[in-house]
Amino acid sequence: MNNVLIGNKPRKVREILPRPAQTMKNGWNAPLTMRGLALAVLPAMIALAGCGGGAAASSGNGSFSITPGTSTIDTNCTGCNAKNSSGTSIELFSATLSGSAASVTWTLSGGDVNSGAGTISSSGQYTPPSYLTANSVQVTVTATLSSNTSVKASSVLTVTPGFLQPLTPENVSVGAAGTVTITGYIAEAGGSNSVSYALSNTASGSSGGLGTLGTATCTRGTQIFTHCAVTYTAPATVTTTGETYVVATVGTSTSTEATVVLLNTAAVSSNPATHQTLQTTAPIALGTSGGNNNDYDTSGNQIKDCCSGTLGSLIQSSNGTQYLLSNNHVLARSDQAKVGDIIVQPGLIDNNCVPFGLGSGTAEVGFLTNWLPLKSVSTNADAAIAQVNAGAVNASGAILELGARQTDGTLAAAPPGTSCTVASAGTQCTAGKGEALTTTGLTVAKSGRTTGLTCASVSTVSLNVQVSYYTDCAETTPYYTKTYTNQLGITGNQFSDAGDSGSLVVDTANAEPVGLFFAGGLTTSGTSEGVANPVGDVLSELSTQVGGGASFTFVGTADHAVSCLNYGNATAKAAQGFTLSSAENARVDEALTQARSLVNPSTGILGAAPGKSSDHAGEGAVIVYVDQNMNVSVPVTVGGVRTAVIPTTAQAVAYGSTPRSLLEMKSSFSPLQGTALSHAIATKQAVAQNLMKQNPAFFGVGVGQSLDNPSEAALVVYVDRDHVPAQLFPIIEGLRVRYVIMERFHVTRSYSTGTGLRAQSHCMPQAVKTNSDLLDWKRLSGVGIW
Repeated sequence: MNNVLIGNKPRKVREILPRPAQTMKNGWNAPLTMRGLALAVLPAMIALAGCGGGAAASSGNGSFSITPGTSTIDTNCTGCNAKNSSGTSIELFSATLSGSAASVTWTLSGGDVNSGAGTISSSGQYTPPSYLTANSVQVTVTATLSSNTSVKASSVLTVTPGFLQPLTPENVSVGAAGTVTITGYIAEAGGSNSVSYALSNTASGSSGGLGTLGTATCTRGTQIFTHCAVTYTAPATVTTTGETYVVATVGTSTSTEATVVLLNTAAVSSNPATHQTLQTTAPIALGTSGGNNNDYDTSGNQIKDCCSGTLGSLIQSSNGTQYLLSNNHVLARSDQAKVGDIIVQPGLIDNNCVPFGLGSGTAEVGFLTNWLPLKSVSTNADAAIAQVNAGAVNASGAILELGARQTDGTLAAAPPGTSCTVASAGTQCTAGKGEALTTTGLTVAKSGRTTGLTCASVSTVSLNVQVSYYTDCAETTPYYTKTYTNQLGITGNQFSDAGDSGSLVVDTANAEPVGLFFAGGLTTSGTSEGVANPVGDVLSELSTQVGGGASFTFVGTADHAVSCLNYGNATAKAAQGFTLSSAENARVDEALTQARSLVNPSTGILGAAPGKSSDHAGEGAVIVYVDQNMNVSVPVTVGGVRTAVIPTTAQAVAYGSTPRSLLEMKSSFSPLQGTALSHAIATKQAVAQNLMKQNPAFFGVGVGQSLDNPSEAALVVYVDRDHVPAQLFPIIEGLRVRYVIMERFHVTRSYSTGTGLRAQSHCMPQAVKTNSDLLDWKRLSGVGIW
């Protein structure tokens, strides 16, 4: 079928029903993270996130006081008053004596009868309890003066439950009159709080939106986390494709979570929940939740948290043996696994952290065969393979939702394309080996555990990027930070989320493999940025590094189109919506005088106006209008200010009907390829290493298309959102520079929504057997790698 291009705007993690005597998390943002875009489930420690102001108060002891005084936060630290060095929201208390900082001892009292009062560090950093058993609790924070222990000051902090995880599903596609059940979990076991739902045309609003909501129903208990479900119904008629939002709030907390609903005229129905459940009928399709059966952390004899990712695709060796292909950090636990480890579907995160062999809910589908070592300097991909169990995995390589639309609106499972009979411009295809890109802008799809089937564009090629790994799911023990080269950057709203690691990235025009998804993050505007290993490198390295020269190919079928569930790209829109400072406006106005001196219709420059840069949000630009019928050369900067180039006509300039940004233009722009792209790549290769060494805030450098002048290439520099340098140069080695301000790429792509919420697990601590009880040791005797 033809590609169905759906949507153009601004994301998901699945809930797991709590078990008695368990506490779960499946989360992301620092400080709590999971291994890899393998989704982690963590116990009773909610991630600190969100921000807000705290009230100031004085103690009852004259010159000795602590700040803040009375204030309210939730278990996610929504409403907290500060951020730590990692950019995570915290509630920070300080003490003063006669106006100067005082040395004190901090203590807590009160709090929840079961989960306690939380913790406070010696520096006054307060961490709320991970959940409550009441609608709110009061915690008394007391500072005792070190020089005189009889002198004390106290503050009262009210803690309310926040969301336990993003809504389920976090993104969903429906056609006219389609329905979906949306569920929100809150960090409360007991009490009477509910989740309130509202339709909105924004992710944090409470009005507008399309469709209707039913009445929410809640499930409560002392041994489960409160969860409330609501049914959303799409309008009876959908005339245009676009997004609407179901926004959730809880109690008195100011935090919100939202499900983005992609209403589409193609009547495609796609719910990521189908990727997260146990496939009860063998053989299973791929693009599903899965991982290593030992991928959990323990404390004593209890499982405390677990990780999972995506069983991405099927490959086979030259002798016909079939293997599951996913990431090292999904199947091999970031180099911590053993050959022969059981691989399960779904992953432990979708089964309350209960491993295969200790309870029902998962199926054994293969066993770990080998992986590309992360610490090896000779590896440049995050990949591992697991030999499939006979009859357990669809031998055709079918991937969930990669096929045609069915009569009920759902998408059939289908193998990737491997015939190389449908060519895409700017690619080089080898049958069974996938496509290598020689261009930017290719539309790609991935079918993953968390966000299901989604599409976006390859925005960056030849990407050098740093990615950190940990030895545990909770990511408290660093393992290795690896710098990858020649990677693919993918930009698009809702394209990926935690748990999508291991997904196969394919060309939507022919379903040919393009990349192996392994890391990502969110920009400051909330757009997903992902990273994938080129599939050619993956297969080549598997062959040379662990396969002894054995050849690998993808298991697939004739090329076919993929129904493209595209939530759009908000990068330029967010940049154009940014309010410039008065100083920046003054800088643009000063440069505008110089820019107007360039106007000369004979050379194709028709006019100039003040504007905003899309290559760097928050920076001004001089708009230069050029004749759309001429090949016009425009300086990258004028008077030190970026130029934004807009093709138009002399008549439009004369009548003042020119667009103020490229967003207003309906025409599309050709992707970069050929000499312009190769020159930019050569420049990037010359400067990337030094750029990343000289400024640790730069964690990635690649090549893409300028958003200010799409006819030109740009260096794409990824900048740590918590350590943005004071000056970011618009030109490097003669090239435009596009800055992506975001959280650092991480195999546990963290959330950066308004609350910074990470998904939390619902798994309360449970007994665990030894690893020997969880393995089929008979398989380990005489396992043949190939």
